[in-house]
Amino acid sequence: MRFPITKRARAKYRFQPSLFAEDGKVFLPDVKTLHSFVFHINQTINLHDHPGKTLKASEIHGMGLLDEIFRHVFNLYLQENPTIINQLFSSLQVTFAPSNMDILLNLFVKHYPPQDVYEERLTTQQYLAKQGVTCSNQETALIDLILLWVSTQNQALIPFASLIWEPDVLIHPLFNPVLKYIEWSFSELPGFGPEKQSLLDMLKSPSEKVPDSIPGQLEYIRIHWGFLLGDLLNFQLLNNFDLIKEEDKPGFTGPGPAEVLVYDSKTMSSSFSSSGFDREAKAFSLDCDWMPGLVLIAKNIFVWLEQLSKKYNLSITTLEQIPDDELMNLQSHGINGLWLIGLWQRSPASARIKQLTGNPEAVSSAYSLYSYRIAEELGGDAAYEILKQKAEKFGIRLASDMVPNHMGIDSEWVIQHPEWFLSVDESPFPSYSFNGPDLSSDDNILIQIEDHYYDRSDAAVVFRRTDKRTGVSKFFYHGNDGTAMPWNDTAQLNYIDPAVREIVIQTIIEIARKFPIIRFDAAMTLAKKHIQRLWYPEPGSGGAIPSRSHHSITQ
Repeated sequence: MRFPITKRARAKYRFQPSLFAEDGKVFLPDVKTLHSFVFHINQTINLHDHPGKTLKASEIHGMGLLDEIFRHVFNLYLQENPTIINQLFSSLQVTFAPSNMDILLNLFVKHYPPQDVYEERLTTQQYLAKQGVTCSNQETALIDLILLWVSTQNQALIPFASLIWEPDVLIHPLFNPVLKYIEWSFSELPGFGPEKQSLLDMLKSPSEKVPDSIPGQLEYIRIHWGFLLGDLLNFQLLNNFDLIKEEDKPGFTGPGPAEVLVYDSKTMSSSFSSSGFDREAKAFSLDCDWMPGLVLIAKNIFVWLEQLSKKYNLSITTLEQIPDDELMNLQSHGINGLWLIGLWQRSPASARIKQLTGNPEAVSSAYSLYSYRIAEELGGDAAYEILKQKAEKFGIRLASDMVPNHMGIDSEWVIQHPEWFLSVDESPFPSYSFNGPDLSSDDNILIQIEDHYYDRSDAAVVFRRTDKRTGVSKFFYHGNDGTAMPWNDTAQLNYIDPAVREIVIQTIIEIARKFPIIRFDAAMTLAKKHIQRLWYPEPGSGGAIPSRSHHSITQ
């Protein structure tokens, strides 16, 4: 997108020249450039003294999108009325005198200069005397002047005043009389749009209907003008809504109010139709064997071994040391399934992160895995097989977790197969920095989480993996289910890749050979719609995970 800013703003914020198109407007071709543009502005603002002046990428995007849409509508109007601007300019010269119109347009071009004027290759007079591609530069400047006036009627744009409004133009004694005359002139011309309003009344209508909200104005435009916008602008509208949802997504603030869910056919039909999801056929297998009779108890393995050590006055640290008496005790209480949480080899980085953030005695998360091998400190596979045989004697099936959506950030897979994970070549947000300790146990790989995790001032969605042999860095997404903050000790697998799907399937099969019962952690993450919702959202349905909306994929 591109939109005009003042020469004064260019000087104040010292923007890079590469950000500007030939017509002098800011050109932001992608979300990365948009974020960098906003980050640069916010760095210039004294946020300590003026915290309320922080700008968001979605706000700048929305402001620029309004300008692009208005220019598009203006051009549609000119296609139906191609001589209007030429006739209007002639009428203005008669009414206000050619010299006065020259003064006003030269003043405008001085403060909103195209590149040739900004870089002093042309004077304002020389620029205005030239012919553009489709019309004269005088006519182009007049259209820009009209759209500037339209923007001043929109109070939702006040936060951007220092960027887009030049006081020397707005307070000039010719500005208001000329624009009022132009407004009257358009009221005498053919109407346009769904309500056949005068063009300027149409352009003002979003801010009149929703005066304080750019998102509200864009939603009004989507509903009422969508048929005029074409695919590209409608797509950008949906992207803006996704950006807003990403930036407004709150961090974890505790549970909300408990709701009693109702699953009757009427409620479900209404819910699915309003959410945009289709009803799904029931496709699961019937539990007609042992499963309906399963009585399962969960045990956090390290905690349980400590408890058993105290209970039996023994040092019980590995799986095969679990006493038969304890298994008999479980059987006597009707337990026939034992879910052991935390059996797999855990990520060393998980414990390190917790320790570096103020919990010196923390151990790694049971769901941040280094590999799918029984942990050596629990006795490894040999100890597990002994426990399994003992449990079977008491009619107890063993259960284990399988974590299908992510691995630990320093896992064997991250080290050996980085291509299996969701990553990008550049940091998704310019505010991220990665200068903290190396969390990798591999001498060839450097792994760093984002610095602001350590002081809890931010919760970045990516970490950085650098191959020391090549110097190449990539930014891997943390595991994330879209409900709260990212899990900063995990790396998200990329299910778009067939190789990832296959390795996960083979891992599940291998676990099934070991365990009669598998509990899938966050099992919904295997569903195609869930993967798309989080990581490759359709335009307009993003917002679950910051930065992923511009990786959208249609169905």
